[in-house]
Amino acid sequence: MRDNAHEYFKYELVHECAQTGARAGVLTTPHGMIETPIFMPVGTNSAVKTLTCDQIEDTGAQIILANSYHLYLRAGTKLIKKFGGIHGWMNWHKPVLTDSGGFQVFSLAHLNKITEDGVEFRDPKDGKKHFINPEVSMEIQQDIGADIIMAFDQCAPYPCDYDTAKKAMERTHRWLERCFKAKTNPRQALFPIVQGAFFDDLRRESAAVISSYDAVGYAIGGLSVGESKDIMNHFTEFTAPLLPKYKPRYLMGVGTPEDLLNGIKHGIDMFDCVLPTRNARHGSFFTWEGKKNIKNKEFHEDDRPLVEGCNCYTCKNHSRAYLRHLWRCGESTAATLLSIHNTKFLIDFAKKARQAVMEDRFGDFYNEHYLSLIHI
Repeated sequence: MRDNAHEYFKYELVHECAQTGARAGVLTTPHGMIETPIFMPVGTNSAVKTLTCDQIEDTGAQIILANSYHLYLRAGTKLIKKFGGIHGWMNWHKPVLTDSGGFQVFSLAHLNKITEDGVEFRDPKDGKKHFINPEVSMEIQQDIGADIIMAFDQCAPYPCDYDTAKKAMERTHRWLERCFKAKTNPRQALFPIVQGAFFDDLRRESAAVISSYDAVGYAIGGLSVGESKDIMNHFTEFTAPLLPKYKPRYLMGVGTPEDLLNGIKHGIDMFDCVLPTRNARHGSFFTWEGKKNIKNKEFHEDDRPLVEGCNCYTCKNHSRAYLRHLWRCGESTAATLLSIHNTKFLIDFAKKARQAVMEDRFGDFYNEHYLSLIHI
């Protein structure tokens, strides 16, 4: 089965690093080009927490992610559609990706009822019943109007036994066919998702099934759900080469600096994570020497920026001492300034990795930075 979006989307694999499996590419969408590898900031409710769209754009973000589950429950997708879709709704004119909400629905284990048709669940805030299946998910995401939409999949719980993982994977495959049949908008690309939990043979089978669909790109789901970093890295390395070489590969919900390094090394092109803003709200900021916290007393008289040489708004204008003062005073501006820095740090990190790929030195880049980042 072929996605009807190929007229509006194109992926070019520009270069493969001679030292590793790292790749550099360009994905063209109706709202602009995306240079990969790329980190995508997460705006769950159509806003990256504490940041305006202008501030997000200033970080160099080429694409942001929103969550259709939350938008469906809170704003209502018909309202968003009235505003011309998510681009008009939030006044963001670059590409947007929406998750299907499957992960959120299945994480409500005590509030949901799963059948072959779909999932009935209760809103954890008000207890109201809702129902989502592949057809409803496609309707929701087409109303929202993101450039890239995700298949409605069943993410197996962690940990789980083999039979549970296999049943969830097989249902994901059956639902994928229904997603492609329900999806009609050619200006949206539908990415299938590899499942299979933590079993090599299931991951291999799932990758083969979803690769049989002629999609614009493909995603790896079901990782970063509580497993160790070693397990996550194994399944990233194992799964990525099983997906089509000349299509973008998206590792869902993964985005620490060391995760980017490992993913890029094994051929991943797209990443997203809430950590830049979540860490900022707890006072943490990214550096090339690992994660630090602005609350620490050592920064009381520190006149340096968060990271020397960083050209984000925060580092160009404010000292560590000032930011610590804001934090200690409970000023919300502190979280905003740290969010700006953390978001730009990861976006620039991906850009530097891309440059290393283009220059056939990503292996050296990896070795130079990995050990100092593993504590982030």
